[in-house]
Amino acid sequence: MRIEGKTFLGTYVRQVIVSEHHDDQLGFSKQLENCLLDICKSLDVSVPLWMQKNTQEFAHWHQTFFTQDQFVEKVPFDRLQIKWLDDK
Repeated sequence: MRIEGKTFLGTYVRQVIVSEHHDDQLGFSKQLENCLLDICKSLDVSVPLWMQKNTQEFAHWHQTFFTQDQFVEKVPFDRLQIKWLDDK
């Protein structure tokens, strides 16, 4: 699994990070969680709260956004987008 994490400040893209986890023994959710953890670690921010809207967006469009409100600590961007790139 490859997940792209993209941070935005206003309409501008600030950073793009790609995380990959390819472990057939782990389920889809666990691989997604590991990728999100890697992206947050690279950004040096806490892991955002995953809400029902994130599950629905990711299931429908293979991407979701996290706003500043979903982070426990202050973050240097307005929103974080994660997007499923492929399953290679």
